[in-house]
Amino acid sequence: MAEPEDVRTATSAHALRAIHATRARSAQERAAATCRHAGIGPDAAETVPKSPVGRAAHALLLSAASLDALAGRSPDPAADARCARNAAAAAALAAQVAHATASPDGATEATEALRTALAASQAAAIAAGGTAGGRNTALNTAADEAETQAGRAAREAGWTG
Repeated sequence: MAEPEDVRTATSAHALRAIHATRARSAQERAAATCRHAGIGPDAAETVPKSPVGRAAHALLLSAASLDALAGRSPDPAADARCARNAAAAAALAAQVAHATASPDGATEATEALRTALAASQAAAIAAGGTAGGRNTALNTAADEAETQAGRAAREAGWTG
């Protein structure tokens, strides 16, 4: 049985913009802090990435540009959700590099931070994709919760402040 429209989706594009933008900013900040922790600077970005470091730096720049574009356009739940997805994907790439360079003393925390970063990226992709188009309340809530967990795990790993 299908859920009623008001349970499945939020109706205000402006309310959805706020939800997606908050999640996108959180993921972007986590990605930037994780890159700094892993020693990845903007100069490491490669247009055609050939290394995990180049991929992470390039993804960080692209997601920052996507987030900046939010301010210049009308709310569009699908596009706004894709922006949050891109930021979460950049954070997952940064987490992979940080995990690979983690010291044995912090291996457990680094593994958890990587796991939750990947989960946040997947949840953001599901919320943005398919018929959800950034409007499904349950998927947005799951993506928000996954982002919160990823942020907490990144702090516990010492990747973010």
